[in-house]
Amino acid sequence: MKNLKLLFLGTPDFALPSLEQLSRSGHLLSAVVTPPDRPRGRKGTLQPSPVKRWALEHRLPVLQPAVPGEDSFLQEIARLAPDLIVLVAYGKILPAPLLGLPPLGAINLHPSLLPAYRGAAPIERAVLDGAAFTGVTVIELAPELDAGDIILQERHPLSINETAGELAGRLAAAGALLLEKAVQQIAAGEARRTPQEHARASYAPPLRREEERLDWSADALTLYNRIRGLNPKPGAYTTCRGRRLKIWRAKPPRSPGEGQGELPPRAAPGTLTALENGRIFAAAGDGASLELLELQPAGKQRLTAVEYYHGYCASGELRLGE
Repeated sequence: MKNLKLLFLGTPDFALPSLEQLSRSGHLLSAVVTPPDRPRGRKGTLQPSPVKRWALEHRLPVLQPAVPGEDSFLQEIARLAPDLIVLVAYGKILPAPLLGLPPLGAINLHPSLLPAYRGAAPIERAVLDGAAFTGVTVIELAPELDAGDIILQERHPLSINETAGELAGRLAAAGALLLEKAVQQIAAGEARRTPQEHARASYAPPLRREEERLDWSADALTLYNRIRGLNPKPGAYTTCRGRRLKIWRAKPPRSPGEGQGELPPRAAPGTLTALENGRIFAAAGDGASLELLELQPAGKQRLTAVEYYHGYCASGELRLGE
């Protein structure tokens, strides 16, 4: 097996375990590619991506093309002459001229069991759907979105208690190991490629702003999955007396007949109820109630549900969504 010259493309924190793993693998990282710095905060200060910060700390060359198909960027990549392009959550589609430069092509780490959840939000969509399993897949990059041949794939259970952020951390670590294994197989000429079953493909489009708002007419499990699927960002929210209220954590709704203490009586969807044991529930549209754990009023710090209830709900019945 020979050591390869790699070009790494990535942007968010999810890409960092892969970048770190490849930096220790013995292969050469010739450069790191990430989008241009973006304005953030109220002052619009330009901030680098997590991948750029890591690369600079480790003294790696950083390239930041506005468009990865621009001529000057392609010329620079041709000069670097990488053997293989490795992409992890870069966020931009690579043009055919770039994919054609490395002799060994380009590969991508995707956090789903492809062909399921192709697209920009596979982790969030799996949690929103209440999926029992997900995984990580290394594919050969193709012009179609996440449609390339599978090189390696690994299945992972998805806990009913996991948030999207917690799942992302777990899949980022597992994916880094799988990605290194794929690079080693490619370097040794042993990588096998299996075409995806395109007829079974499903898609994970970016989250829409309207999906952040909780609809209390939905069933309790759907509401629970929405809360954990939007944690840590952008966060699920409702309204209370006309003001926005984010709901960060709740407990999974109980199965019928499951005995774990007192439950509130049926109430109109969104109605908040405090039990004598200090537990706070919101009524869902299916007649069940969802136990709330952590809330955040607009412009305030996060509170336990008990703190919020006693601080904001002392005067009469309170209904969320109004």
